[in-house]
Amino acid sequence: MRDTSSTSHVALVTGANQGIGAATARALAARGVAVLCAYLRPSGSREGSGEGDTPDPSHTADPYHAARSVDGEEVAAEIRRAGGRAEAFEADLADPAVPGRLFDLAEDRLGPVDILVNNASGWIQDTFTPDPADRFDRPLRPVTAETWSRQFSVDAMAPALLIGELARRHRARGAGWGRIVGLTSGGELGFPGEVSYGAAKAAQTDYTLSAAAELAGLGITANVVRPPVTDTGWVTDEVRRFVASSPTHFHVADPAEVAKTIVFLASDDAALITGNVITLR
Repeated sequence: MRDTSSTSHVALVTGANQGIGAATARALAARGVAVLCAYLRPSGSREGSGEGDTPDPSHTADPYHAARSVDGEEVAAEIRRAGGRAEAFEADLADPAVPGRLFDLAEDRLGPVDILVNNASGWIQDTFTPDPADRFDRPLRPVTAETWSRQFSVDAMAPALLIGELARRHRARGAGWGRIVGLTSGGELGFPGEVSYGAAKAAQTDYTLSAAAELAGLGITANVVRPPVTDTGWVTDEVRRFVASSPTHFHVADPAEVAKTIVFLASDDAALITGNVITLR
């Protein structure tokens, strides 16, 4: 049965064409939330992109890259078929003009955004070591200005600008309820083997916790979720064996399991939960 307890809310979910983002969009919509599914497919997977990129044949057989290449309109259409309200919009969050456009689009088609889920990532696996691959045989790249810029623009700058847009528009209309949920990764010793990714996520975490303190008076909560190893297409049998033998990783999660926590944090029941990094295991 469809839960319509949140019919007045509008969510903006980034990276909503696959994985945790798509699962979160579906779960929010099932609670009656209207959802703008923002997404960006990898270069070469977009029809008529005009970028002249040639698709990497290896990505065709790679479940992770195949999932990332899904058109976000498929997720939005699925939500609409189930009776929900959803729109999809493809845009590169590395462009600082995009956050404002996303809010404009959401307001025009769905209503004012009061739930923001910063899920998108510009993930590139870079490192300070000369190793050509990680323990799971995934290729490593050296840290460069390019690897740093891509990840910080999508994983840190974009969430900061999106939070800023939410806060500015929230104040302007005199709203008194809002939710921000970010996604992070890494640990106390950074993220060896994915160093720029971990650093960019750490920056996003700091922005989100600052928002929890600065925006509390506006009725906005802000929290960060650190998912467990989540099967978004990249998990292999070797990864599952690693999790099974790890003293700190307990489960390989399904995206829908992670989405349940995000949806809870975006609910009325989570009104007193703010300024937290919630680690799922």
